[in-house]
This record gives sequence, structure tokens and C-alpha cells, in this order.
Amino acid sequence: MVEGAPFDRLKGKADLGIIDLHTHTFLSDGVLLPSELVRRAMVAGYSVIGLTDHVGPENVESVTAKLVRAAEALVGIPIKIIPGVEVTHVPPMLIADVVRAARAAGARLIIVHGETPVEPVWEHTNQAAIAAKADILAHPGLITEAEAREAARMGVALELSARRGHCLTNGHVAAVARAVGARVILGSDAHEPGDLLTPGLVDSVLRGAGLGEAEAAGARRTAEELARKLLKG
Repeated sequence: MVEGAPFDRLKGKADLGIIDLHTHTFLSDGVLLPSELVRRAMVAGYSVIGLTDHVGPENVESVTAKLVRAAEALVGIPIKIIPGVEVTHVPPMLIADVVRAARAAGARLIIVHGETPVEPVWEHTNQAAIAAKADILAHPGLITEAEAREAARMGVALELSARRGHCLTNGHVAAVARAVGARVILGSDAHEPGDLLTPGLVDSVLRGAGLGEAEAAGARRTAEELARKLLKG
């Protein structure tokens, strides 16, 4: 759902539902149509969902355009949809170019696939993502304090991942973010229905990463503030 559509759940202080800004459809390696993923998320209690399929130089315009169309078509349902991308396995020197192309094609949300320990991500991807001012650096693996400090300065949120494998370094990410004052945000990285977040899973992942009650509330607040900003833009 795009700007101008009603979104009462983000206007007040009532329970906002789940805000998840990192999901995938069959436009990359997910299994669901955007419309089905949105419907399942709505039934699961989501108030905001980011559709962020994988892109690189070869498909950024086409995938972004399809996700923008999906968001524009699904007007009038009680969930907000933010069309975006996840820049994935792109050589660091090309990340800024792909980010610019995605924004020019209408992406409201930019995620960069960080240096997770379970995939052969290019070295220096984290640094390039932060320099490109991505909104979220997904599963950044063994991110350094210097990188996290720069993320804080640039306003880039560091993701704590609910996805198997990527979640292995959540504790490290949380600790480094705490040390330098960087913001953290939870993402499902959902590829199929069973990956969608639940309130219990949100709490388990945040607390399992070592966040205290106030810090967990801060991660939820980061998601809310980022969603508001992106929906307004």
C-alpha cells in the first residue's frame, strides 16, 4: 500500500502489530506471489511488510518495477506495503550504483545483503553498503566496531536476523551495536510462509541476541520509525 492510503495502526499508540521490512517473493528466491505473501502476513498480524527481493545490476529495474506495481495494486487492505530491494552478492564497487538504480526505479526501501558467515559474500560489502546509505544492512556477520560506528553516523540500521544461519552472529551484531550506539532492527528474511514472524518469535530473537527489555523495545521502535519515514517519503 502506498502513500495516501489509510494506516490507522501507525497513527496512535495502540499495538502496532508486526513490522517486518525484509521478505522475499517468487520474484527472487521466495515461493509466494507478492499478493499471497502480503495476505499471509496480514493474517499473521503484520501492520507493515517490506517486499525486498534480491537484485543486482542485471535485474534491479525490472524487479523493482514489479514490486512497486504490486504495492500500488494492493490498495485498501489493512496492511502497509513498502516496495524495496535487497542488493545481493554485488561486488562492493557496484553497490552504490545498484542502490541508485533501485531508488530511481521506485524502491522506497534499500537493504544490502551483508557479510553473513554462511554465504560467500564479497569482502568489504558491509562498508560499501553503509557508504551507499542503505536503510538496512542485513545480517552483517562479524561486523567491526568501525563499520558499526559508521553505520550509526550514516543512519543505517543493523539487522538481527530471524533466518537460520544468518542468525548465528546476532549476539555479536547486538554487542557491537551497543558499544557504538548503532540502531538494530529485526528482519524475518522470510522466503516462505513458515518464515513469517510471530510476536513470540520477535521476542525470542531479540532476547536471544542478548538485548534487554529496553533494548528490545528500541529495536521495535527503530522498525516503527523507519517504516514511518519510508511510508512518508
